[in-house]
Amino acid sequence: MKPQLAKDKVSREPSLAPSGVHSHARSQEWSHEWIPSLAEPYLRGYVPQFESGNSLLGYRFLTQSSAPSPRPRKTSGSQKPSAGFFIGYLLDKGEPPFPKAAPPEFLVLCFIEPIGGRLHRRLVSEPESLMRRTAEYIRWLTHRPPRFELFDAEHAALVRHIPTTAWPATRTEHYARNFTIETLAWLVRSALVRRLPNELAASPQSSSNSKTRAART
Repeated sequence: MKPQLAKDKVSREPSLAPSGVHSHARSQEWSHEWIPSLAEPYLRGYVPQFESGNSLLGYRFLTQSSAPSPRPRKTSGSQKPSAGFFIGYLLDKGEPPFPKAAPPEFLVLCFIEPIGGRLHRRLVSEPESLMRRTAEYIRWLTHRPPRFELFDAEHAALVRHIPTTAWPATRTEHYARNFTIETLAWLVRSALVRRLPNELAASPQSSSNSKTRAART
């Protein structure tokens, strides 16, 4: 049985982005503790993981077959594949690189890692890939901006983001919650939430890793 998301299961692993001296202050400034419980009905079976760094503040939600943190960088090498979602804030134009980003922003994204790996090529960069087909379908669902964007050469493959300046300063959390609910509902309807764990588990590297872990137990 897959574990359900709960606050007591939230792991606090190393950050996606390099840690900055102001990470704690930013964590206090931007409300984010509500994200795991709000996401739970939509991302059942995904494991929440806290993120705090120079660029990102929020939570990653990893599939059960994903490799743990730290996140792989640009090259694939022998890095284990990971996939899932991130919900939270982009506070600086550092990483991930979004051409149209205007931090501070709130965003929901789907990531496939490492870039250049077999999983990323199969699910993102190849013609008629799962991410390309999902992007086409989910853009049809979203009739108003901000719409989903596909980045086929980045770990953040499918992104929906909005500047927090578009919201009243005193109601950022309220609007962020609404944005999260709306975005996750579309991702569920597109079947990406359901299909992503199966795609990762079916990848040759993930299957090999699972057998290795089983042999050690």
